[in-house]
Amino acid sequence: MKKTNKFSPEVRERAVRLVQEHRGEYASLWAAIESIAPKIGCVPQTLLDWVKQAESDAGAGPGGGYSRGAAHQGAGTRGQRVAPSQRDPEAGQCVFRPCRIDRRLK
Repeated sequence: MKKTNKFSPEVRERAVRLVQEHRGEYASLWAAIESIAPKIGCVPQTLLDWVKQAESDAGAGPGGGYSRGAAHQGAGTRGQRVAPSQRDPEAGQCVFRPCRIDRRLK
């Protein structure tokens, strides 16, 4: 089943621009989005997705605030440790350990 777009590209651009312009007036990005989304007529999660996509398209990249943090960028598999240069100092030490399940096979 094809997903239909309820909002035109112009409405999306305007909504993203509103969030970016008024971001500083709120305690958090989510607070700004929760305030603006009902005015546009969409749910906050949809508007957050539009903002993420717009920042990704603009080349905000890592450090833009929405992609996975630097501590998670290099550690894609279990058991991999994160290099000290990839740790997020605000999040504390990030160590990935393998999950071990002890169960008896019959």
